[in-house]
Amino acid sequence: MPPLVSGTPLTEASYALVLVHGRGGSAEGMLPIAKAAKATDAALVAPVAVGNSWYPKRFLDPREQNEPWLSSALASVGAAVEQVRAAGIPSERIILVGFSQGACLMLEYATMAAKSDVRFGGVAALAGGLIGDPLVARDDRGSLGGTPVLLACGNADGHIPEAIVRSSAEVFRQLGASVDLRIYPGIGHDIVGDEIDALTEMVNTLRGAQ
Repeated sequence: MPPLVSGTPLTEASYALVLVHGRGGSAEGMLPIAKAAKATDAALVAPVAVGNSWYPKRFLDPREQNEPWLSSALASVGAAVEQVRAAGIPSERIILVGFSQGACLMLEYATMAAKSDVRFGGVAALAGGLIGDPLVARDDRGSLGGTPVLLACGNADGHIPEAIVRSSAEVFRQLGASVDLRIYPGIGHDIVGDEIDALTEMVNTLRGAQ
């Protein structure tokens, strides 16, 4: 499905946010996150999941149990990023933002992109972790060239185990990202103000680098 495109037109914007919604969410539902982060002059591109879900099983289930939906979902994120690049906005001026299932998907996409030695303007994973059975060794390689990566989650989140967020952070450190890991005591599956503040800082950094 084509992504939702909003905000400043791609041909006029100097930076963009690619916003990936969670299970049961919507592309439209991600737009307030960009507004809260004061990305009022950004192009906003939000991929759309068929049936409001990117893949059917849990993100910690064996990857093959989420195929072919997972590969299709990753292609949707990749297509949104390429749409932004085609408009003349380079990767280093793109912030990838995801919540819940969308955060998991977006993190997985970022590890794939690292194989091409790419640097993004930022990656903000709000309540998410890398996809796949944690007992199966990953084969991540390449570099994200110092991309700022936020991994933020509550330690009372019933969907995203804290250990997975921490191990995901380590994968991104090994891929050369500048990792900002934030674990919130007593917080469940939600977005808190501190996460928005961190995303706002990413936005302000890009805006100041124009």
